[in-house]
Amino acid sequence: MQLPLKNAAFHTDVLPDRRDANQPPERALGRVIACDGSRATILSSVSTGSWLAGDAWAIGRMVSINLGSSRIVALVYKLHAVEPAWNEAEENPIQVEVEFLGEVLESPEGRTRFQSGISTFPPIGAVAHRIRAGDLALVHDLGDRSGVEIGHVTQDTSIPATVSIQDMLSRHFALVGTTGVGKSSAVSLLLRRAVSVRPRLRVLILDPHNEYSSAFPDLALTIDGESLDLPFWMFKQEELAEVVFRGRAALDDEPDILREVVAAARTRYRMPSSGQELARDLGSSLLKRPLDLGTSRQPAEAAPTAGVDAATPYRLKDAFSVIDEMIGLHEQRWPRAALRSLKVRLESLHADPRYRFMFGRANMYETVAPILAQVFRIPMHGRPITAFQLGGLPGEVVNAVASVLSRLAFDLATASQGACEILVLCEEAHRYVPSDTSLGFAPTRQALARIAKEGRKYGAYLGIVTQRPGELDPTILSQCSTVFAMRLANERDQQIIRSAISDASASTINFLSSIGNREAIAFGEGVATTMRMRFAELKPHELPAMGARGGEGASRLEPTLDDMVRRMRA
Repeated sequence: MQLPLKNAAFHTDVLPDRRDANQPPERALGRVIACDGSRATILSSVSTGSWLAGDAWAIGRMVSINLGSSRIVALVYKLHAVEPAWNEAEENPIQVEVEFLGEVLESPEGRTRFQSGISTFPPIGAVAHRIRAGDLALVHDLGDRSGVEIGHVTQDTSIPATVSIQDMLSRHFALVGTTGVGKSSAVSLLLRRAVSVRPRLRVLILDPHNEYSSAFPDLALTIDGESLDLPFWMFKQEELAEVVFRGRAALDDEPDILREVVAAARTRYRMPSSGQELARDLGSSLLKRPLDLGTSRQPAEAAPTAGVDAATPYRLKDAFSVIDEMIGLHEQRWPRAALRSLKVRLESLHADPRYRFMFGRANMYETVAPILAQVFRIPMHGRPITAFQLGGLPGEVVNAVASVLSRLAFDLATASQGACEILVLCEEAHRYVPSDTSLGFAPTRQALARIAKEGRKYGAYLGIVTQRPGELDPTILSQCSTVFAMRLANERDQQIIRSAISDASASTINFLSSIGNREAIAFGEGVATTMRMRFAELKPHELPAMGARGGEGASRLEPTLDDMVRRMRA
């Protein structure tokens, strides 16, 4: 078989630009022998001495196809030998399948630019070359957009991998990858870059593994179960019901009873005399109606706060009094057993030390202002990041807390009219917004979906991190227009990411099961084009807790049994 380039040294590494017409022939790799609308087949050859990784064609590398005034940039996605047997003495023909990414156009003045898509397809016989370093840099250049460096391009470590923080945030982003590939470190790096260029940005990390507090010693405030104050009266009806009924489905009457009790307790807090009036009315047939007391008595300006879900304070002792009075009525609206069960549940929550963050200091606050100031860093005092540790909270309350925080983030950004930019970073997002709508917690799903769909207009942004994109609500993922896909072994997870790629480089996703640690396929609005890149290394003191832990032989003091028991109880 006659080969087009008999003595070529088939090296796919990037060469410096050679614009001289007499450049050496070893830069050529092969010739196009087949082409369709998005792909081409290149015929080349490999000798026994050039099979090493540094001197061979490589999956995932970019090459260029010379058209004279322009050069097509293509991605190698498949290799196979033409002959079934290997010839040690001569060169062996191979076929290389490539996918078109775009083209580098050269003006008469010698200026070059890269554009996605193909205007001129390569003819049969067109020469394929190792891509020039300048062309590879053009492919990943953000152009007029400002960007920050987050690592380097895998094919050439001298070319920085840059991302537009503005586009990444405003259109939301996702970072996916299996356990152990460096997801948390990549998130830490992205957040550091984001707050460095967006001084008004505040970041709320929903941290289920309590690992990010060590990643931002100079930038973050850590909130855990001991330092957290999230009063029960800030919870909406559904969120409070999730806590009170411990995640089980409420019985028919329970939500309505809880709603009436909370409404009456709020009324008594605003109008203390309403309790005496209620006592005089006990036994009246009017009490067959819901206990919406005080609505007609309150001043007109207080009317907007009368809703059950308004974040206005009330006291548990008033709620207990209302339940007792309901139990004592002759004409029962609700079963006494259901009323007593609700009171027992509320009393047990109030007495449980794990729920101190909800009940311990709840009535020390008259408004939500101090809570918002702590959680969302207003003012920042040089620490724009809040690492909110969910790992120390009771499991049955985590969904409700995530719902409250996400809802408050959107409301605060809206109230500030975009002056206060807030990024909610949701780790293990598939827990809160699973693909199965019968699972998870509906208010959390609604709060995160609201940020994803409407947050851009108000400065509320969403960051999604998950190791199982196949279990994540596809609606939420589809709202993330910048995706960093790290190694994924599960076929379903790969398929989800493959369906998210909208440009011509879908074959890049075929590498997801084999890319290295800290490597990612980045695509979407925040990058110039689909990019295989490696995240920069962080300093040891900037690593998340799990990444910073020592291995075998590391000197860590083992806690005493009493310490471990105390932590379990807390």
